[in-house]
Amino acid sequence: DMVQFGGRPLEKAEHHYAIVDEVDSILIDEARTPLIISGQTEDRTDFYKTIDAIIPLLDEEDYTIDEKARSCTFTEEGNEHIEQLLKERDLLDADADLYDIENISVVHHVNQGLKAHKLFVRDKDYIVREDKVVLIDEFTGRMMPGRRLSDGLHQAIEAKETVDIQPENQTLASITFQNYFRLYKKLGGMTGTAATEADEFHDIYSLGVVEIPTNRPVQRIDEEDELYRTEGEKFNAILKAIEDAHAKNQPVLVGTVSIEKSERLSDFLKKKKIPHQVLNARYHEQEAGIIAQAGAPGAVTIATNMAGRGTDIQLGGNVDYNLQEWVEAEKAAGRDPEDAALKAKREQFEAEVADKKTQALEAGGLFVIGTERHESRRIDNQLRGRSGRQGDPGRSAFYLSVEDDLLRIFAPERLDGIMRTLGLKEGEAIQHPWMTKAVETSQKKVEQRNYDIRKNILKYDDVMNDQRKAIFEQRIEFMTAKDVSDVISDMRETTVEDLVTQHIPARAYADQWNVEGLDEDVRKYFSLELPIKDWAAEEGIADEEMRERLMKVVDETYAEKAANIGPDLMRRIEKQILLQTIDQNWRDHLQNLDALRSAVGLRGYAQRDPLNEFKTEAFALFEHLLDQLRYETTRVLFALRMSQSAPAPEAPQAPKNIQAQHIDPQTGRNEMADGDSRPPQTTPSPSATRVAAQDVDPNDPGTWGRVPRNSACPCGSGKKFKHCHGAIGQA
Repeated sequence: DMVQFGGRPLEKAEHHYAIVDEVDSILIDEARTPLIISGQTEDRTDFYKTIDAIIPLLDEEDYTIDEKARSCTFTEEGNEHIEQLLKERDLLDADADLYDIENISVVHHVNQGLKAHKLFVRDKDYIVREDKVVLIDEFTGRMMPGRRLSDGLHQAIEAKETVDIQPENQTLASITFQNYFRLYKKLGGMTGTAATEADEFHDIYSLGVVEIPTNRPVQRIDEEDELYRTEGEKFNAILKAIEDAHAKNQPVLVGTVSIEKSERLSDFLKKKKIPHQVLNARYHEQEAGIIAQAGAPGAVTIATNMAGRGTDIQLGGNVDYNLQEWVEAEKAAGRDPEDAALKAKREQFEAEVADKKTQALEAGGLFVIGTERHESRRIDNQLRGRSGRQGDPGRSAFYLSVEDDLLRIFAPERLDGIMRTLGLKEGEAIQHPWMTKAVETSQKKVEQRNYDIRKNILKYDDVMNDQRKAIFEQRIEFMTAKDVSDVISDMRETTVEDLVTQHIPARAYADQWNVEGLDEDVRKYFSLELPIKDWAAEEGIADEEMRERLMKVVDETYAEKAANIGPDLMRRIEKQILLQTIDQNWRDHLQNLDALRSAVGLRGYAQRDPLNEFKTEAFALFEHLLDQLRYETTRVLFALRMSQSAPAPEAPQAPKNIQAQHIDPQTGRNEMADGDSRPPQTTPSPSATRVAAQDVDPNDPGTWGRVPRNSACPCGSGKKFKHCHGAIGQA
């Protein structure tokens, strides 16, 4: 559907359908954190550095770490110790308590500093590259440049790693993946590993999971897991398996869970003089080349989180990549190969790859080795799925130890004891379907916990989502409307009614009226000096008459202002101010909801349901937002001071082509411009030069000359010129 707006068509924001590749990665793995549009706030570099210097001074008994919940908290002793350290650095007053209300920000950032030091591990959760902390995707092992942790946690990690600390971000808009994709009328996707998450797809997205048979029968042999008592024994077994496969010319792909583990394994292979390639976030640029040759006979490739690499490992190697590499080498030597040479070289590579593929197939195809089980069974299945493609033979095996994170945190505590009881000698392993089943049970526990986290985030976002829909539907309606004067009129009328009701309650005696408060608010919101005290002193006057008198004066004043400015320009000004007010107040509202969300969990200690508490208080905040929209829009419109000389009568002309626009108050960009997003420029008038202060008439913009955009507006509104008459001039 198209609507005509300002002389050009504006398409309605509709979500018809979405087809998602690797749908489990997007709708499930990514869905633990919401999508956020953010803007920078003040720079607090010194504050973060000071907090960072404190954390290493803490003792082990000052905090507890819960690896299962990925959280850490201060103990009673820790609270006293951190309080003492903060007071020594003048971050707390000498007689203050750490948990006083005014110190809530300090408490928050001390907790984030503790998380940065004790929960986030370099080369596993993030890497330091070009003086920046870059997060690593825990599911794909790829870098996520541009992604930042919120609430000051990223800054705490930057302070820990002594790199440049970037300013914190303020949330401008936020939505969960679940609610974003549920906007689409039709939603679907594809992936090789959705079966284990079928319940979540059904519960959250109402999507069924259909399994499509493979193109050719799978010939891959999936071995039972081998469980060792220590990590050292496990690595020895992995090295022996790699040696054996390499000796018979079988290509090997080794999957690890972190950069640290992949580089540790690489060191072992170097000592044994086994040639190999390492693929992880640190060597991201060589990814295509490494994967292209991973199927060559005898190739050994170590990959961190192979899932989602999106490239087939072809047995024997990749003809196109070999040819591309040869062409680049020829060009580097100053030779430009001709078509005939290219064709001949391609045929040569095709023959070589076919021969190597035969060798790889005879050796048993690609051998996939998992050095640990991941938290999610899907990631393990994706790693296994690199082998045995299109009916090729292959083999996969996972090597585990009791010291692995997954088993250490989630498996039964008696596991190590059982292994000792069995009398396993060093280097021996348990390999049994029951053990594989027990490991899968541990993974199911983690998957269920992660599902609960996503479901909990969604419950809170559902509360916000109703408010988000209401605000954005209203905003789109205002953007597409040619005239919002009815909305402005309703806001004006409601503001008058609210003020009168607030200061002159119905059926209250005159001595209970707050006449001074009403007088002050009329001046504040309507910029009017009215004899309200005289009206209130009249015999027999009541709240209804006060409302009618006030409404009459307000309407007359606004009508006069609109006539002076001109109806067309006034309509555009009204729309611009209304949209700017919605945007600014919505941003403030999101900050309030963020603060509420982080604090409401404590209500559980008072035996109250945090979610119900959040619903109640979020609704109250939303009502406050709507009130603020009315008050703020009315106040700004009545604060306008603009005069125009009456134009000479002339013959009626066709209306000019008015372009719709909305200036973002943060960036000055026109959100609705086609292509060029710079704010529209107005042609300076002949008088657009600086004038002496004594010559400026606040009521006559013609006397202001050129006003700097960041200076106070000469009209006396108290706002910057760019947000007052400077913005109006651009409308």
